[in-house]
Amino acid sequence: MNALQPWHIIVLVLVVVLLFGAKRLPDAARSIGKSMKIFKAETKDLTGEQKAEAEAESADTRHIAAPAPAQTAQDKQVADLQRQLDELKKQQAASADQPQKNAS
Repeated sequence: MNALQPWHIIVLVLVVVLLFGAKRLPDAARSIGKSMKIFKAETKDLTGEQKAEAEAESADTRHIAAPAPAQTAQDKQVADLQRQLDELKKQQAASADQPQKNAS
């Protein structure tokens, strides 16, 4: 009794046609089809990107684990360069103070 009967579908189609008009229905169906196509393509890309990211992360962890000694060497070089820069600034400040003392 409560099942969807053919006349229910006919009435539903007539109401939709009256509400939206016969010209808008094909355009609406086309836009829905395009949207579904785009949605499917994006979900495939998303799953592909997730797999690629997982592979990249595993590759990154392998690369990060290996160059740890090189990282400490780079840190040491940075510290040495920073110390040299500080010394040069002190020398520059000292040389800037000397002409002022000589001028007095």
